[in-house]
Amino acid sequence: MTAETKLTLPAQTLETAPGPGRKVLEKAKAQVGFIPNMYANMVNSPGLLDTYLDGYARFRAESGFTPTEQEVVFLVISRANGCNYCSAAHSMMADKMSKVPADVLQALRAGTPVADPKLAALAQFTRVMFDTRGRPAAAGTQAFLAAGYGERQALEIVLAMAVKTLSNCANHLFHTPVDDMFAAYKVA
Repeated sequence: MTAETKLTLPAQTLETAPGPGRKVLEKAKAQVGFIPNMYANMVNSPGLLDTYLDGYARFRAESGFTPTEQEVVFLVISRANGCNYCSAAHSMMADKMSKVPADVLQALRAGTPVADPKLAALAQFTRVMFDTRGRPAAAGTQAFLAAGYGERQALEIVLAMAVKTLSNCANHLFHTPVDDMFAAYKVA
């Protein structure tokens, strides 16, 4: 899903990004090894990309979630936001880097129940947090905690929602094309 509007700001490179944008793209390249299409667009607002990069890195490093759990959170949010770009990118990362079990990845991509009870509780709570804009019912929170997660991790889901809101909304506005390395994971 993309916006009806399509921004016409040019995708930036290390060679074309003005001033602060170049520094942010250098930081991005250092983090992921290349400049994804999403970053090339987002850097038109250096603060947007820099905020995304910092929040994303902190979620990855400090959330207390395993790599598989992190992908569950990111995929639930990206799917709920209808972001085909992030759904493809996180599907590839889930499969190739985080080694998310194939049945879990398939369920997340399809929006169907996850068989693993703990990951199902995480997916459900993430979706509730998204749907209620951070106002889950007590029973939903208790189910999340009973599955073995902590209260701090509820806040980490807020961080993931913020990060994915930045990227998902920018991708909608730019109609960001999926990078070749994520193309096999495009949402049909």
